[in-house]
Formats: sequence, structure tokens, C-alpha cells
Amino acid sequence: MSVTQPEVQDPYVLRPEDIKDAPRGWAASLRYLGPGLILSASIVGSGELIATTALGAEAGFVLLWMVVFSTLVKVAVQVELGRWAIVTGQPSLEGYNKVPPRFGRLGWVSVLWILLAVVKVLQVGGVVGGCAAALSILFPIGSEPLEFPSLAIWTTIVVVGAIVSLYSNRYGLIERGAVVLTVIFVSITCAIAFGLPFTPAGYGLSDIATGLQFSLPAGVLGAAVAMFGLTGITSDEITYYPYWCIEKGYARWTGPNDGTEEWRDRARGWIRVMYKDAFVSWVVYTVGTLAFYIMGAAVLHDRRLVPEDNQMIIVLSNTYTQTLGEWAGVVFLVGAVAVLGSTLWAALPSWARVAANAVSLLGGFEWHDTVQRTKWIRVFTVIFPIAWGSAYLYFTSPVLMIQTGGFIGGLFLIAVVVATWYLRKTEVEPELRGGPFFEIALGVSTVLIIGLGIYTAVSVFGVTIG
Repeated sequence: MSVTQPEVQDPYVLRPEDIKDAPRGWAASLRYLGPGLILSASIVGSGELIATTALGAEAGFVLLWMVVFSTLVKVAVQVELGRWAIVTGQPSLEGYNKVPPRFGRLGWVSVLWILLAVVKVLQVGGVVGGCAAALSILFPIGSEPLEFPSLAIWTTIVVVGAIVSLYSNRYGLIERGAVVLTVIFVSITCAIAFGLPFTPAGYGLSDIATGLQFSLPAGVLGAAVAMFGLTGITSDEITYYPYWCIEKGYARWTGPNDGTEEWRDRARGWIRVMYKDAFVSWVVYTVGTLAFYIMGAAVLHDRRLVPEDNQMIIVLSNTYTQTLGEWAGVVFLVGAVAVLGSTLWAALPSWARVAANAVSLLGGFEWHDTVQRTKWIRVFTVIFPIAWGSAYLYFTSPVLMIQTGGFIGGLFLIAVVVATWYLRKTEVEPELRGGPFFEIALGVSTVLIIGLGIYTAVSVFGVTIG
């Protein structure tokens, strides 16, 4: 008895009858964008809300240029892995698993990803906790704000809400939710950051001009490295991106590789659409990151106030209230909920897909079995939020949890770069690699990412650099 086909053709199955020519130009391409917007919802989250604001408070406007630089330089890896997914129709973990050497069923990059996923429970648990903390300050339930009963109630609500709203795991729902949440948090953060010149905590064009000059004063090297590591796309989002490119339809519309020039033309067309998608994503999360950095530089730097530890959100909220009025503190908290909520909204279905892919690589099921794949994705859609929420309630230290996951993610980014180069050389035809410009961009990104990994590892072992 045959299995009933889903209403929407499985995007992970490439069939000649599903091919479609790519749109040309921006206007025609807009309706085909989306994977990058899901990434934007995930990227502008805990790192930006907590770390970027603190870095702005520490360094002032002098490192504003680093926001643009650090978000831009890592896009090359994202684009290259997206290119590979379009021409092969395979998701990230399938590619990671091909990189030698192998250990049984798994390649070394896949093994590292599984270890990463365990540690990342702490980081995403910090996101859940940060969201619960902001909600506890806005609407305390069961106790005073930030006391354990209130935090526990709000953590439970956040976890259950994530499971219920994302259990269906439909791409269209995930994309629309990401767009709505992104619009909310970008609007709120930009309203505060770019409205500051009209308040007592104002800044001028001279501050912006100074911040955009390429300079690295003595004493801020550590802050600059932290900026590069924490802002922009990370190893998590780079890994997610091929799944969303495939589920949007880029690979399915390109079709199976039949060796013809027509197939190559379709591949080039959908790769160009992917470029536009990645560019829009970069603009969105760079603007959001700039807004958080400016908040820290304009409001906190002159006061020599660098919020730390679990009081980050409440200190920021109180600072805005004291500086700009009650409205600013409330708006900031609403923005914090939107930012952290959007991260959770995008991270949960992303992690569920990659985890299900890992189960399939271990022999748990055949990835192209739509029914089994959907079942496993839903299983992880339930498991992950419970694990994240439990981790937060046990450690109750979102800043430390986020920093721990960020450190491990920075090291894993080196493995992602290695896998990207391997797949580019072995599975992407030279005609589709994008030419010397993209190879140079990927080379620059590689050098900087490896340098960051070495600096981070050396710093962790107690050696001070700069």
C-alpha cells in the first residue's frame, strides 16, 4: 500500500517535473526570499541583546565599524554552503558527514556537531531564561520579578508556547512568524537607538563618523575579538541555512543534475536568488546589531556602566527608564521579549531538523522518508524546549550559559569552514563556484575565523593576547 503524498512536494526529493526557472531582478525575486529572514530572527538574539550592548558600553563608539565588518565577513561561508545545498539538494549534516576521516557511520565534523548540540543546550537555555526574565519583569506571576517562582512559571509558559506553536513545523508558518518577529524587534530597537539623538542621552554624527573609522585603540583588542565572535552569523545559523534553502524550494526548482547546460543555468539563477536572500538577511541583522551596540555606547559608556551577570536585562531596563523615561524601559523589555522570542522561534525548528538528520545518519530512519522525518522533527520539537527550560531553571545564569555555548560554537565554526571548502571542491562544479571573488571572500573569512578560534582557545587557557 503506497504512502499518501503530502500536499506540498517533499523539498528534499529532486524531480524533473518540479523544475522552475529562477526569477530575474529584485522585484521578481522578493517572493522567493525567506531562508535568510529565518536566520535573521535567530541571529539577532542573545548575543546582540546581551553581549553587543555590553561591548558598546565598554568600548563606546570606537568599535562601531567592527559590527559591520564582523557581520559581513562570515556571510561568505553561509553563501558557499547554501550554493552546495542548491546544486546537490542535500542538507548540511549530510555534507559534514562526507568530510574525512570517518568514525563508523559518522564523519568527524558530524561527531563534533553532536558534541556541540549537547553544550548548546546551555546557550539556548539561556535564551529561554532571558525571555522568561524579561516577561517576569514586565508581568511578575507568583512572586516578585526575577524570583524563582515567577521565573519558573514564565519558563514553563515559554517552553509550552514554543512546542504548541511550532509542532506542525510547516515551513510557511516558520517563515511568516520569523518575518513578523523580526519586524517587531527591528522596529523597537531602531526606534530606541536611532531616536536617542533627540533625548538627553543623545549622540551626534561625529560619534558615528568616529565609530566607522577603521581603528583599533590600545586596550580594546579583547572587545574587538568578542565582537567578531558574537555578532553576525554563527556556526549554528550557517548549519541551518541549507535546510531552509532546500525547504523554500531552491534545490527542488533547480532539479536533479542531468549534466545539461539548462540545469546549470537554472542552478545559477537560484543561486543568484540565494545571494539576494543572504544580502537582505545581512542588512536586517546588521541593522539590529548596530542598534544594540549604539544603545550601549550612547547610554551606558559615559556612565562607565557595563552590566554583567543575571542583572543585565533589568539594569538595562532601569537605565533606559532613568535616562529617557518610563516608556523607554518598558519598550526595551518588549523588544527584549521579541528578540529572544524570535531566536527561539527560529532556533527550535532548525535544531529539530539537524537533530533528526543526525538520527538518520546513525541509521534511525531514511532521510527521504517524509513520514519518518516529520515524526522525528516533531519529537525533537518537544524534547529541545523541555531540555532548554530545564537547563535554565537548574543553572539560572543566562549570561554564563550563553557565553559557554558561544565559545563552543566559535570553535565549531572552524570545522564548518573546513567542511565548506571540502564540499566546494568535491561536489560543486567549477562553473558554479562563483569565480575568483567568492573564493577570495571565502579565503579571507577562513583566515579570520581560524584566527578567532586560536585566539579564543589561547585566551581560555589563560594566555593574554593584546
